[in-house]
Amino acid sequence: MSTILLDMKNITKQFPGVKALDHVNLQVKQGDIHALCGENGAGKSTLMKVLSGVYAYGSYEGDIYFQDEPCQFKDVRQSEEKGIAIIHQELALIPELSISENIFLGNERGRYGLVDWDQTSKLSEELLTRVNLLEPVQTKIKHIGVGKQQLVEIAKALAKDVKLLILDEPTASLNETDSQNLLKLLLELKHEGITSIIISHKLNEIKQIADQVTIIRDGQTIETLDVKKDEVNEDRIIRGMVGRSLSSRYPEYSGTPGETILEVRNWNVYHPIQRERQIIFDAAFHVKRGEIVGIAGLMGAGRTELAMSLFGGSYGSKISGDLLLNNELTSFSSVSEAIQAGLAYATEDRKSYGLILMNDVKENISLASLNKLSNKTLINGTEEVRVAEDFRKKMNIKTPSIQQETGNLSGGNQQKVVLSKWILSDPDVLILDEPTRGIDVGAKYEIYTIIQELAQKGKGILIISSELPELIGMCSRVYAMNKGRMTGEVQGEQLNQEDLMRLMTREVAFHEDISEDRPK
Repeated sequence: MSTILLDMKNITKQFPGVKALDHVNLQVKQGDIHALCGENGAGKSTLMKVLSGVYAYGSYEGDIYFQDEPCQFKDVRQSEEKGIAIIHQELALIPELSISENIFLGNERGRYGLVDWDQTSKLSEELLTRVNLLEPVQTKIKHIGVGKQQLVEIAKALAKDVKLLILDEPTASLNETDSQNLLKLLLELKHEGITSIIISHKLNEIKQIADQVTIIRDGQTIETLDVKKDEVNEDRIIRGMVGRSLSSRYPEYSGTPGETILEVRNWNVYHPIQRERQIIFDAAFHVKRGEIVGIAGLMGAGRTELAMSLFGGSYGSKISGDLLLNNELTSFSSVSEAIQAGLAYATEDRKSYGLILMNDVKENISLASLNKLSNKTLINGTEEVRVAEDFRKKMNIKTPSIQQETGNLSGGNQQKVVLSKWILSDPDVLILDEPTRGIDVGAKYEIYTIIQELAQKGKGILIISSELPELIGMCSRVYAMNKGRMTGEVQGEQLNQEDLMRLMTREVAFHEDISEDRPK
């Protein structure tokens, strides 16, 4: 019988106006990979912050036992001394420092107050080998991708003799290859005797590596499932997470496209700093009123760069080509001009560029439409409150108040605030870049419904997504990109992952005609 490594009993945690955890129980067996599932705002991350000392003993109720010993952590350092390490969704690395400096930051090797850099480099190389990262230890963090940064975080935890590794949405920002490499590493660490808790909304990954799954809903423990014994499948997990079955992951859409509302022709974009390096090559596509169109591509394909360059030139240099809105040739010298013309862009990085996290919900919703809520000098506070309250109810934003700091909301609710902001601006065309990244299935369904309602009202919707099932489930047509070039278009019943992946990996010559790939 497996030994219980961690036992959390009746954990209750309150914030002003919100009970985040309500007598939650969690048992994790030694050597297991234990998945923690739940909707955004269910309390998963809060529970792990209680365990790791981010929320100190005394700020919550309940008991924690680790290796049969009671724990009352006052800070993260105390939990790390016990062998508990947490890797947050927002990575805690310093971009300007090297890999080795980050691995041993706060855990330096040396004596007499001096760092032994030779030992630091040697140990770092050993740790990088252990996590399968082939990168010089002197490399600065800012020069490696997110997938490699995740591996550095794990190496950092291993340097502290970790016994329990907690990972919060570790693959949310990774492509498929990096995600699989990370999951493979967790299985290798399991064979070394390291226990893991993984928070994830990617249910296929949970099925792939987890031994047990604990489901939390509205701050309460719903059930713990044994993946092998309980015949765990995605529908079973979803039912526990949202309290109901989702017969379909994507709502049915019966809208009929109208005339072309957005058309892009021969669009070329160069790098903003390396101005001789071309990023987008002769891109061309169109979106009709009431139509949901997708753009698929692997990381580095240029999808985000394309979208941002269209949105008032917010990315790139030497931008050229034709942009037509409502059949009128137009150009924008700024983001504000793009917004006024009826174009909106919801960024893939909502925390850095989509929201002001320290501002409240009300202020974020009104951010792109202040001209509509003011008399050119003063904002109409009463109207701003009315509009924000209306969106809170209409979008089902889970917050105790529109005065709540936006950074305190869950990822799904933050995304609803972003969508509210752009819906209030009343755009003709809405570009959504990774609209459901890091969001649970229940919140995804709500956001899909909102997107379809906008299309029903005659808006043109362009979705950029790394999740091919999402594009296939939501879009009538999908364009594929590879290395800055449009490589084809798939539509209707012909939409499938195999054909999209073929186009996403296709090498296209600069002047090659790809029209033969388009469905007749």
